[in-house]
Amino acid sequence: MSTTIQNISLSGRKKQVSNKEMTFLESLYLVAIVKGLLITIKHFFRKKVTIHYPEQVREMSPVYRGQHMLKRDEQGRENCTACGLCALSCPAEAITMKAAERKSNEKHLYREEKYAEIYEINMLRCIFCGLCEEACPKDAIYLTTSKVLVPSSYEREDFIFGKDKLVMPLDIAMQNAQLKNAN
Repeated sequence: MSTTIQNISLSGRKKQVSNKEMTFLESLYLVAIVKGLLITIKHFFRKKVTIHYPEQVREMSPVYRGQHMLKRDEQGRENCTACGLCALSCPAEAITMKAAERKSNEKHLYREEKYAEIYEINMLRCIFCGLCEEACPKDAIYLTTSKVLVPSSYEREDFIFGKDKLVMPLDIAMQNAQLKNAN
């Protein structure tokens, strides 16, 4: 048997198709209709997978990744040092940032001499993969477990989240510091 292009099958599932004439019974499609009805009847008696949403809430996956947040330390200073590793690791290229030097009167705002003056995530491009969280050496960005992802809108500009929407509120940072000290 010679090996030609027509005989090669990489998957091993190649089938020879025949062009035989259909019989009268096959042309009526009664057998196909009965097979379809049997499948429908079989599914009719199975347990339903539908949940009643307001009353029942589906359990979230343990690897669920929600809204992004830029962390603060226990003194309320931003952890981000604008190294850019999160932007480099993002496969969707959704993160943009601009680094700036900290001034002497801003020591209470930023931990290091360099900080992210502009930090934006384009939520239309983000795929919530979590690679930005893994790449950050300062543990500055993380994906929360909140069920709120991105609020709906008609304008593209509303989906570009800046530091105003991403930085952790100060009261949450203080609560985290108290929990860390208690442990």
